[in-house]
Amino acid sequence: MMPSIAEGILFTDFYQLTMAQLYFRAGVHRVPAQFEHFFRSYPNYGDHQAGYCVNAGLGTLLEWMRSVRFDEASLDCLRAQRSRSGAPLFAGDFLDWLRREGDFGTLTLYAIPEGRVVHPHVPLTVVEGPLAIAQLLETALLNQLNYQTLVATKAARMRESGQGRVVLEFGVRRAQAGGANAGTRAALIGGADFSSNVGMSCALGFPPKGTHAHSMVQAFIALGGSELDAFEAYAEVYPDDCVLLVDTINTLESGLPNAIRVFERLRAKGHRPVGIRLDSGDLAYLSIQAAKMLDAAGFPDTIIVLSNQLDELVIWQITSQIREEAPRYGVDADSVIRRLVYGVGTNLITSMGDPALDGVYKLVSVQREGKWVPAIKISETPEKTLTPGQKSVWRLYDRRGMATADLLCLREEDPRAQAVLTLRHPTDHTKQRTLRAEEISAIEPLMVEVLREGRQVYETPPLEAMRAARQQDIERLDPGVRRLIRPHVYHVSLSESLWALKQRLIAGHGSWETP
Repeated sequence: MMPSIAEGILFTDFYQLTMAQLYFRAGVHRVPAQFEHFFRSYPNYGDHQAGYCVNAGLGTLLEWMRSVRFDEASLDCLRAQRSRSGAPLFAGDFLDWLRREGDFGTLTLYAIPEGRVVHPHVPLTVVEGPLAIAQLLETALLNQLNYQTLVATKAARMRESGQGRVVLEFGVRRAQAGGANAGTRAALIGGADFSSNVGMSCALGFPPKGTHAHSMVQAFIALGGSELDAFEAYAEVYPDDCVLLVDTINTLESGLPNAIRVFERLRAKGHRPVGIRLDSGDLAYLSIQAAKMLDAAGFPDTIIVLSNQLDELVIWQITSQIREEAPRYGVDADSVIRRLVYGVGTNLITSMGDPALDGVYKLVSVQREGKWVPAIKISETPEKTLTPGQKSVWRLYDRRGMATADLLCLREEDPRAQAVLTLRHPTDHTKQRTLRAEEISAIEPLMVEVLREGRQVYETPPLEAMRAARQQDIERLDPGVRRLIRPHVYHVSLSESLWALKQRLIAGHGSWETP
């Protein structure tokens, strides 16, 4: 089924279409061009910031690209657009060309696979093909990849902060409309184990997870029953999946004692209660007291699900507080932390604190007379001056097997063949670094070919493989890069040849011929 007109190929910015018609009128619409997608800085959440990102969204983008083209409905929309003088804004011959060639079947695409750790200024996606068609992809590509990378990064940080405990994504009700599905997918790539989003969980092959709301307890009480009646009814229907929300009335004086009564009855019938959920109050203190009461009742293995505006910093604060306070109550802190499960919603799905990744899509090369010519954008802000030309991307690992730098090279370069590598800072000519072959344990190419002239040549891995890649990459980052607050800056560098090309173009104000 074709997407609606709002979700189809017109899911783009208006200027993409006006530029495409300009290229068509100038006769350069089929000129081979190459664009790169990258981001300029890590998410900064105000009181804490990321030291790495997790790449996500490619699978969603590919699915969209396969399903859209300029059909009659989208062409009618363009045909109805008028200039200020009342004349048609888009000419008939341009619309005819869109009807014949208006899909993404001519594009070649290279990308860093989903789940991999990525860093600023490194090309995540490279699009190569006819100038007008490659230009038309920009908006949808940025929309799909920027958001999912943002959420996957937040999820990875929450999982790191939770020290590997289970993370549940609960954000569908707080997401930006249909973005909930993309956010759920990204969260599962980035570190969430499961989601409450039923449809997307089923689509991705994951069992949805959840408990119950306060309204269930409220309903029973309003109808003349009690909190205990509500818990018993829930346990009757879900005897092997019983997780009870215990803070509707009073967590320690009502909710937990009633939950324990229900758990005892379940156990007597041969069932194993799953746990409780805490959604308000001092979650660290309540976790300690809940663990103490559950242990005393003979339920040392029941989980404690925490929810209520959690993010990576709050999770870190909760575990720190438990380590400090638990011994005062005669409780082993590690035993409390091991039973915690984190339900994260709003702060994950919206990437609270930094809701937009500054990913961009820039022209880096065009073909002229059969040869690729590098293109550059020069800015008074050095960080915004583009690194031109066709590139390859490599990750360098030191003697310890830890990632020490991502190196951008000219496409024809292979750093594995060099005995000594000079790594140049992308914008600061005073900063460079030298690595000898004996200091490097491995050099890994990061990009794979995904599409070749519209035909997919890359088998999208299952989500579990993406999650495994994420975990492996994070484990190979230095602890300083992984820390929640003021992380160490990971090195992204240019090869000597690529640095020299960039300087020549800057000196020549963007002209390839100027020496």
